[in-house]
Amino acid sequence: MSSSLTIIGGGLAGCEAAWQAAQQGISVQLYEMRPVRQTPAHVTDNLAELVCSNSLGSDLPDRAPGLLKAELRRFGSLILAAAAESAVPAGGALAVDRERFAEIVTERIGSHAHIMLKREEMTHIPDTPTIIASGPLTSDALTEQIAELSGHEHLYFYDALSPIVEVDSINMDIAYRANRYGKGQRSDGDYINCPLDAEQYQRLVTELREAEQITLKKFEQEDEHFFEMCLPVEVLAKRGDKALAFGPMRPVGLINPHTGKRPHAVLQLRQDNLADTLYNLVGFQTNLRWGEQQRVLRLIPGLENATFMRYGMMHRNTYINSPTLLKPTMQFHNRPDLFFAGQIIGVEGYVGNAATGALAGTNAARVMQGQAPIVLPLTSMLGALCHYVTHAEAKNFQPMKANFGLMPPFEPKIRNKRARYQAYADRALRDFEAVLKDMNHITT
Repeated sequence: MSSSLTIIGGGLAGCEAAWQAAQQGISVQLYEMRPVRQTPAHVTDNLAELVCSNSLGSDLPDRAPGLLKAELRRFGSLILAAAAESAVPAGGALAVDRERFAEIVTERIGSHAHIMLKREEMTHIPDTPTIIASGPLTSDALTEQIAELSGHEHLYFYDALSPIVEVDSINMDIAYRANRYGKGQRSDGDYINCPLDAEQYQRLVTELREAEQITLKKFEQEDEHFFEMCLPVEVLAKRGDKALAFGPMRPVGLINPHTGKRPHAVLQLRQDNLADTLYNLVGFQTNLRWGEQQRVLRLIPGLENATFMRYGMMHRNTYINSPTLLKPTMQFHNRPDLFFAGQIIGVEGYVGNAATGALAGTNAARVMQGQAPIVLPLTSMLGALCHYVTHAEAKNFQPMKANFGLMPPFEPKIRNKRARYQAYADRALRDFEAVLKDMNHITT
């Protein structure tokens, strides 16, 4: 076994992984290709540069992002320590001075006795212990190496994400369960269907056409093939009044039991997690601004009070089909000394990326020291997130951020949402700390 760990990528996941492994006494070589080779999205040469936002999300303990931070702090996180030192006022969220945050991370990594920072492009996957945390803008050479390792069919280059809602927020007095022509696995229907009459459908089409969209960056606009393969619904709506009704909203085979008739159009929602608490809007990938998504999509009957756990988005994002390739330990399925972490595994959000890096770095160090890697409990936020990206349905796998819908529900169900989320958080920290104490790896 090699005495050195190679980490590819100096973003949040790579830096956190390097820190965790180095803190365990492992010699780390961290490769970051900038400034030798820049990306279209980055501006500086600093490590852990935040390119999209300066917010790391809610810091409240009874919110999913806040719970994930609480767990990550128990790892002794470099990323959250740097965020605390560079924090700016943001109410209940954790927001940072971007430049100062990146400077702190770069300084800490550069001065660590067990970390050697190499400013060069890594174009191959070493046959020694390695963590790949190269992010959504992985270089072409390394992308080809990952494709050869995993199989080209398991590597994706663009996200086309549909919104996800909490199932309890769907109005089942209007919506109904059914499969097209009665074909499916569940006797009561695999899909939840939101029916629209002609007037409701036309209003939706009009609002989709007029709603404000997110402007893609120049490098995200260059591949027209992406847009033809995964057209946003607002673009499809502009192709004709009937485009959606003959596409993702076709009503054939979906008789409404409330009326006994076939609707003019139907929005279908499909189960998105094992706990059956989250449902995604089938075929409704969109690039509308998030506020516009909430406004327009709540015009759909049955979704008037929908709680959105993820909004749709479209952007460049190289990621692997983790359910077919990774274990919850972040290990590659047939090579125990190779780990993946961060956005490339299909995790969304700054803290989610850093957290998977922490787990990958910890487990890489354990494997190199002859110890078994840890699997975090499904009842923890990070454990649930890692379980999701490694156990989701491979055919429809899409990136996911931390949310309570990924966690196993309580029986009997806690009806009050605030009480339920607090119970999730209390259980998560208790179970998470028990695992870390067993491995003598906890920072309070």
